[in-house]
Amino acid sequence: MNVVVVSLDSLRRDHVGVYGNDWIKTPNLDALAGESMRFTRPYPESIPTICARRSVYTGIRTWPFRDWIPQKGETFFPAGWQRIPENQVSLTETLLENDFDTAFITDTYHQFKPSMNFQRGYNVFDFIRGQERDHYKSPFTITDEEVDRYTVPGNNGSMRTKVRQYLANVAHRKNEEDWFGPQVFRRSMEYLEVAKEAGKPFFLFIDSFDPHEPWDPPEKYANMYGDPIETGEPIVPNYKPSGYLEEAELERMRALYAGEVSFTDRWFGEFMNKMTDLNLLQNTLLIVFSDHGVALGEHGYTGKVAQAIWPELTDIVFYVRHPEGKGSGQTSDFHASIHDIAPTILGAMEIEQPQPMDGQNLTPILEGKAPEQERPYFTLGYDNYSYAQDAEYALAVRNDGEETRLYDLREDPKMNKNVASTNSDVVNRMIGDYILKDAGGEAPPMY
Repeated sequence: MNVVVVSLDSLRRDHVGVYGNDWIKTPNLDALAGESMRFTRPYPESIPTICARRSVYTGIRTWPFRDWIPQKGETFFPAGWQRIPENQVSLTETLLENDFDTAFITDTYHQFKPSMNFQRGYNVFDFIRGQERDHYKSPFTITDEEVDRYTVPGNNGSMRTKVRQYLANVAHRKNEEDWFGPQVFRRSMEYLEVAKEAGKPFFLFIDSFDPHEPWDPPEKYANMYGDPIETGEPIVPNYKPSGYLEEAELERMRALYAGEVSFTDRWFGEFMNKMTDLNLLQNTLLIVFSDHGVALGEHGYTGKVAQAIWPELTDIVFYVRHPEGKGSGQTSDFHASIHDIAPTILGAMEIEQPQPMDGQNLTPILEGKAPEQERPYFTLGYDNYSYAQDAEYALAVRNDGEETRLYDLREDPKMNKNVASTNSDVVNRMIGDYILKDAGGEAPPMY
């Protein structure tokens, strides 16, 4: 059996049709649900990008970010943003030792640095340069007027710098195939042809930075859900309260993100067509997930702000398509997590885990059996904040016990009314029984 894992960065669950969205076109992700076990309550064990990726590769939780030391040279370093530790075995190293060819194709530039250790266990890795702040081309060729066209007056200096670098990196684009999403999936399709010819079992990890910002899909997709505005295209959000945006700018930002989602779905569909054409779906385990979402003003924030942990950040997509049809077309409300990916792959391959993993093998659920362990709640962390949720309540709290927010999901599923002040017993229970328990018995650190 082969394995293909597809990560779609910053894809929100509520922007996918089969998860309940009725206005954004995602036909290929929707079609996948008919052939997969679709988890309806999945979550990232930690946020953001690098923290989440570590747990995908190792099956070991990154949160609660103990003994974290910021790496030199990073411009964005929330707690836990660090390399895969040398004492943790990567999934790909295990597969390589079991005679799999292993390939990594990505434009998620944070993983390019060799010091991050994300290339471990791969005999092929293809890093597509130029996303976001990647120092790929000289930004000095981009004028202020060009930056103005792709920002709004309220964008801060950091975001204008991001846009300047990005515009320099993509100045060569002419056709749709020159955008990053198509490059990632086209190169992945080329790899499939080579792997099919070689005839060996393979593991392919496709890590698409889209639909992460900058949100500048081709014009067809950019205007699919709304028209341009005069003040400039808001292709990047400030990571802060959304008051810097006029209402029209916020609506345009949402439209651009939705267009990016549909654009990404279109090229994911091209990849699935290639899998079909090569008859690979009949012997390939396919896992598709997103690492986290992004705020678009729903609770007064844009971007990914650590203290703003709401469903727009925590609610992700998660599909497992088994080649034997196990769980096909079914859904599960089990709290699946991205740190379940490694143990699920090894379980499906009947390969022994090289080290204890925190995640669970989801294969029993695909087979209609009970999970290895019940998971009636989940916890996650982002920088100095922790989050817990069960069937009745959701709790967000700073790791020193301040800024507590509690929501009664039975009456307030969109989490708009903080009821922490009148439910101290629930707050204390969730902190003690959920957060402190999963964090090893003591509060996660403050950095």
